[in-house]
Amino acid sequence: MKTRLRLFKEGFLSAIKSVTVNKLRTFLSLFGITIGIFCIISVFTVLDWMEKSIRDSISSMGSNVVYIQKFPWSFDSEMKWWDIVRWPTVSMNEYQAIQKRSTKSEAVSFLIAKSDRIKYKNNAANDAVLAAVTDDMEKVVLFEIDKGRYFSPFDYISGSNVAVLGAEVAERLFGDTEPIGKVITMAGGFKAEVIGVLKKEGQGAISLSNVDQITLIPMNFGRNFINIRNRFVDSQMMVKAKPDVSVQELTDELTMIIRAARRLKPAEISNFSINNSKMLSQGFEAVFQGINIGGWIIGAFAILVGGFGIANIMFVSVRERTNIIGIQKALGAKRGFILQEFLTESVLLSLAGGILGLLMIFIASLVINYLYELNMHLSPGNIILALTISGVIGVVAGYAPASAAAKMNPVDAIGFSF
Repeated sequence: MKTRLRLFKEGFLSAIKSVTVNKLRTFLSLFGITIGIFCIISVFTVLDWMEKSIRDSISSMGSNVVYIQKFPWSFDSEMKWWDIVRWPTVSMNEYQAIQKRSTKSEAVSFLIAKSDRIKYKNNAANDAVLAAVTDDMEKVVLFEIDKGRYFSPFDYISGSNVAVLGAEVAERLFGDTEPIGKVITMAGGFKAEVIGVLKKEGQGAISLSNVDQITLIPMNFGRNFINIRNRFVDSQMMVKAKPDVSVQELTDELTMIIRAARRLKPAEISNFSINNSKMLSQGFEAVFQGINIGGWIIGAFAILVGGFGIANIMFVSVRERTNIIGIQKALGAKRGFILQEFLTESVLLSLAGGILGLLMIFIASLVINYLYELNMHLSPGNIILALTISGVIGVVAGYAPASAAAKMNPVDAIGFSF
């Protein structure tokens, strides 16, 4: 056992010496692996970030919440876009019908949104989303108040001219100034007092709620300058199921209530959509799989080229050290020792390339996070995957030249002239 360990140590040190002596050759041979690992792991890192961001966004929508809207989140073969465009938008009458008749809902809220320009003195947020909402919004949608407060029941009933701002809107309008108590100007010159600011969500792979750019106002205040009967208005209802009620049960009940409110005949199709977060999750699964396969294909070609590069360099290394191999074998070195020596060198080259690729991804993620405030990180799983791929490529690429070295006849090898 001690002899084997000593031989392994000698072979390992010999491999390190060979790698460090020929620095330029080493760099050129591992560069292909570096690019391959960079391609694969960078795609997987971005994919992990996208998946986490999307799943977090979907999770924030609530697994027991359904969204009643004009447009569906997913289409089937029976749906025609030009028919859906003619569907009516969700109305206050249907919201009131659900409030009165639903027995399976815990909370329901109605929302009408429009793009608007919001001003405070000389500052303006041109692409803000102005949303007039009814009560129970805070029970259905997950968000946190960073400053101030949310709407009170009195604000909803009386239609107080108050507003809760998203974090980005507050930053644009007020900067470092305290926004609470300030008066902002909206469409038609209507003014509202800022009573709260939502906690910043930050940028993600996809924005499902756009909370950072939203401005919330009570519905009874918003109806003063938003035409809630406009068929082109962006309206929706959010309904939260009771704890013991499934999403499907709630969907079935809401379908019957809205069909009755719209006086649809049994043979007529439903001219509205009831969406939930599960529909989004299923839709994104195919996207994740496609990106995953694409990452493997892109990286596989680069790694294949890198593997051939390492194999070529290892054949050159064997040729250069043929005399040394002959002397080692004449002194009693076994085939396994020679094989292990060259395989170790090949694996070291490949691992060095993989580590350099990981370092490039790590630096790139730091730069991207700094510039765009993204939460993108190199995961332990991707690090292990990169090192595993590098090690396997090292063994595969180095086995043929290592085997050729191990099979050399010592007499012929000693007499070999380069």
